[in-house]
Amino acid sequence: MKRSDIVRSIQVKFKNMRANDAAAMLDTVTNHMIESVATGNRIEIRGFGTFQPRARATKIGYNPATGTSMHLDASTTILFKPSRELTKKMNG
Repeated sequence: MKRSDIVRSIQVKFKNMRANDAAAMLDTVTNHMIESVATGNRIEIRGFGTFQPRARATKIGYNPATGTSMHLDASTTILFKPSRELTKKMNG
């Protein structure tokens, strides 16, 4: 599903909403989520799942093509854990 598909589905749900307003609403929500996770906060959307930042430690990795070792710096990534409802819907 692309961004434009989500904007169209918002317009279908709210019949009098213009495409620009639906896009602005989607942008507001996604920007707020991005800012929240970037500052280290956990986001929980009931029925969908949780997003939370995870720290990765510095480690030694290996180049699979050459086999040489290389230094991998510490970084932060985002962990998404789906809700039980989403998992059930996906599996059955």
